[in-house]
Amino acid sequence: MFDIASIVVTFAIMLTLYRAIKGPTVYDRVLAANAIGTKAVVILVLIGFAYGRPHFLDLAVVYTLINFVATIAFLKYIEMGRLD
Repeated sequence: MFDIASIVVTFAIMLTLYRAIKGPTVYDRVLAANAIGTKAVVILVLIGFAYGRPHFLDLAVVYTLINFVATIAFLKYIEMGRLD
């Protein structure tokens, strides 16, 4: 069951990668990159459950926070031209 879910999420990453490459604006591309990061976290959690390693959830939470902060910082840099 985890294998099928991982395949479906990987297919969703490929579709989102298309949006990241062909996005009409830079904001679409950044949000697509954020969505890819979120889907990577889902795959990390699925791997953790499949192999019985609950500490993968801690890694997933840290990766999610890094993904969120990086997206906000990048969008602010695009809009303002600086991060302060």
